[in-house]
Amino acid sequence: MSRLNGQKIAILATHGFEQSELEHPLKALREAGATVHVVSPEEGEINGWDDKNWGRAVPVDVVLSDAQPGDYDALVLPGGQINPDILRTIPEAVSFVKSFWTEGKAIGAICHAPWLLVEAEIAKGHKLTSYHSIRKDVENAGGLWEDSEVVTDQGLVTSRNPNDLPAFCDKLIEEIAEGRHTKRAA
Repeated sequence: MSRLNGQKIAILATHGFEQSELEHPLKALREAGATVHVVSPEEGEINGWDDKNWGRAVPVDVVLSDAQPGDYDALVLPGGQINPDILRTIPEAVSFVKSFWTEGKAIGAICHAPWLLVEAEIAKGHKLTSYHSIRKDVENAGGLWEDSEVVTDQGLVTSRNPNDLPAFCDKLIEEIAEGRHTKRAA
């Protein structure tokens, strides 16, 4: 499959990302022909979280301070409890996410990653899903939460948990390939 040839995708993550929620989209997007960069506030490697313990390290391709949203066609936000909770406290990470939205680019967020959508003020008025424990956070931010394996709204692709990864990746690839999104109001 080469639906995404020529497309460049950023995966924003830090230590504590849910292992499968970074690795599965990374593999699926690369198999679809995209160039994919792991972007992180840290240099070197970041460590995942796998079930009940630390998982495998993943190399960082681009440090967040050097990453330019304009260089990418889409953004993926893996979940896990630790990763998005840390990232939402980093203004540069929140700004990075918001830039993709205002430029009309597809954003995929799974599990706890919609916390970043809340922090970037993207959730309000949009249909999305998340891990069930942050449902109220999403709703309190004005998001229209639903319990579905994948929810899409104007290029925003969200899923609940690792069990939803096949549907999440398929829909994300479809949204990026169609690339029909336009700039949105900030």
